[in-house]
Amino acid sequence: MRILVVEDDPDIADFVCRSLREAGHGADQAADGRTGLFLATGEAYDAIVLDRLMPRMDGLAMLAALRAAGSRTPVLILSALSQVDERVKGLRAGGDDYLVKPFAISELLARLEVLGRRGLAPVAEARLRVADLELDRTAHAVTRAGESIALKPQEFRVLEFLMRHAGKVVTRSMLLEGAWDYQFDPLTNVIDVHLSRLRAKIDKAPWPPLIHTLRGVGYCLREPAP
Repeated sequence: MRILVVEDDPDIADFVCRSLREAGHGADQAADGRTGLFLATGEAYDAIVLDRLMPRMDGLAMLAALRAAGSRTPVLILSALSQVDERVKGLRAGGDDYLVKPFAISELLARLEVLGRRGLAPVAEARLRVADLELDRTAHAVTRAGESIALKPQEFRVLEFLMRHAGKVVTRSMLLEGAWDYQFDPLTNVIDVHLSRLRAKIDKAPWPPLIHTLRGVGYCLREPAP
């Protein structure tokens, strides 16, 4: 695996990178969040080890920017902030795992191997298509009937999730956990707002609608009936 280590403590960063290389992995290093974001969005990594508290841009800000750019690279947050609410905050911000300092390097390596395996699945499906709607993950582009459609980052993630489950019913909790990376809140209207905006772009006339609401159940993106 190729792993990016974003850590401002040079001793910890050197130790982690050296251990990764000894285990047969490639490792790049960034000493602050802004440099880490530049590397993470410009290079292909199998996983990222991300410190929480850093200069120029802290870990959660970097993580938010990374997810907003459409990156699904698995992120393991490495932090001295051990309280439960801090761990929850990191995971809800888009982190895939959270390891508290001080840590055992064997555990760090094992967790990265798990994240690396988890991150392999989406690679095979860089391009998704339903009827005349096409989504290209690599180019971060969406077209319908050959016409380019501009989507905001979160709209893109919602559409990608729906297209990956095309023809199947997707519940509100599935959308929140799959496209927003946090747990279901029955009072939130964030899904309704984004689905309404997405429909206005994807299902505008004269195109037949692809996104359907099943009241009390969820949503379904499917090909138009013949």
